[in-house]
Amino acid sequence: MQKFVVVLHHPDVSSATLSPAVRNALSASGATAVSLNVDDADVAPALRFGPGAPITALVSIWTDGEPADVIPVVADAAGEPEPHAYRVTERVRLDLAPVPDGVRTDALAQIALLRRPESMSRDEYLEYWLVHHTPIAIRTQGTVAYVQNVVEDVLTASSPPVAAIVEEHFPMAALTDPHVFYGSAGDDAERARRERELMTSVSRFGADKGLDLVPTSRYSWKL
Repeated sequence: MQKFVVVLHHPDVSSATLSPAVRNALSASGATAVSLNVDDADVAPALRFGPGAPITALVSIWTDGEPADVIPVVADAAGEPEPHAYRVTERVRLDLAPVPDGVRTDALAQIALLRRPESMSRDEYLEYWLVHHTPIAIRTQGTVAYVQNVVEDVLTASSPPVAAIVEEHFPMAALTDPHVFYGSAGDDAERARRERELMTSVSRFGADKGLDLVPTSRYSWKL
């Protein structure tokens, strides 16, 4: 089983991107599950930024098929002529909350696309991110789910060289309350301490530069 992530930039991406007809086409091509993370009105107050065109949605596909079997299906449905797409290895560090198919997960699903600095080898980068940074990120934030995706292959010519994609879920109140985001229970000094510890670690593997940050609502389906 492989996992592909398709990054979309079309301004009108919505849940219609994964309509029943599209999901049926993905299933016929070997996909067993699919999720949609979309920057929509539910997460409008959240911070978002990036070095390139604004990312409006990401589609994750779990499949026994090949990239050419599924990526064009998603790209055509989304009206995306040049999608960015990656083959990834998924590591679930905090489990996602189970929800019925097509129902919005009750969380701010924040996604970051990370770029490896030239000063670090791939092995050094992944060791720091996966081994050293992960426990810091979890203990300094009010994270309720945490999924890491190590990029193994870039699948389209237009795709920038992203090293990793991380999805972190927070309670919806984190949209406007930094204490909920950092899990600091209203303590300003503790919130500041957690933020310093997190950002110090982030800077150690270059995740403070060239980062795409995308707040999303998450939907998923079994196929």
